[in-house]
Formats: sequence, structure tokens, C-alpha cells
Amino acid sequence: MPSSGLLFLVGLYESWMIPVPVLLSVPVGVLGAFLGILIFHLALDLYAQIGLVVLIAMAAKNGILIVEFAKDRREEGMDIREAAVLGARMRFRAVMMTSFAFILGVYPLVTAQGAAEISRHAVGTPVFAGMIAASAIGLFVIPMLYVTFQTIRERSGLRFRRAKPLARPAETD
Repeated sequence: MPSSGLLFLVGLYESWMIPVPVLLSVPVGVLGAFLGILIFHLALDLYAQIGLVVLIAMAAKNGILIVEFAKDRREEGMDIREAAVLGARMRFRAVMMTSFAFILGVYPLVTAQGAAEISRHAVGTPVFAGMIAASAIGLFVIPMLYVTFQTIRERSGLRFRRAKPLARPAETD
């Protein structure tokens, strides 16, 4: 995700720390894409790279859905771990529905035959394998990352928070 994506997430979450779990959830999908490329003996050509760009957006979407819900619950006063688990639990259906719809939509590219078969395999296979990894593994990684970075954020906020100045006693004449 380019720096403009980071700035968008910083504005969305009103924090420099909370977008980090979203961004760190993306490599899970990218690793899945690379495994798909290796397993099917494909090249990392331009088509596969275009597929990776699409995959990055979809994997980030999963992170955004979970982190946004967990952040809202935390702001309501819920414990960090409970908020993260509830975020993953409550957004499970939305994440899985969109992920499976996307995976099934890309499947014809993976099994394509005939004209342009090679380019369709090159685009579809990394996205297919990457979304499976992002959906299956990311659902467990994202809450863990949220707990880690939210804890760091809150502890650093306590450490660097300025102490209130002591009130001066009233001057007597």
C-alpha cells in the first residue's frame, strides 16, 4: 500500500499506530500468492504482479473490517483482547463472504483453457492462492496484531503524557 494509503488509514483511525496491523496483515496474502506461483510453476511476470496489486487491496480490506470494529469496541471501554476477539468474531461473516466471492470469481482464471490461458493463469493463480491465505490465516493474525499495536499505543501514551501542572497556592497579601 503506497504512502497515500497509509495516510488514508491514519486519517480513518485518527492514529499513527492502528493502521500498522492492517498493513502487516497484507504480507500473509502475498506469501500465499508466492506459494501459489511456486506450486504451479508460474513466473512472476507482469500479469502476476497485477494480480498482486489486486490481492493487496483485498487483503487490506479484511484487516480494515476487523480493526475498525475492534477499535470502536475499545473506544467504548472494552478490554483490548476482548475487543479484538469480538472484532474478528463479528466481522467473520463479512470477511468470509467477500473473500469467498472473490476467490470463486477468480477460480475460472486459475482453470482457464484455450486462448490466453497462460496470462489468465498468471493473473488468477496468485490472487486465488493469496486470498485463501489472507482469509484463512489473516483472520487469526489481524486480531493479534491489533492487540499488540493497541497495547503499545496505550502504554506509550501513558509514558509520554504530560503531567498536569500543579495549581499554585493562592497568594496572600
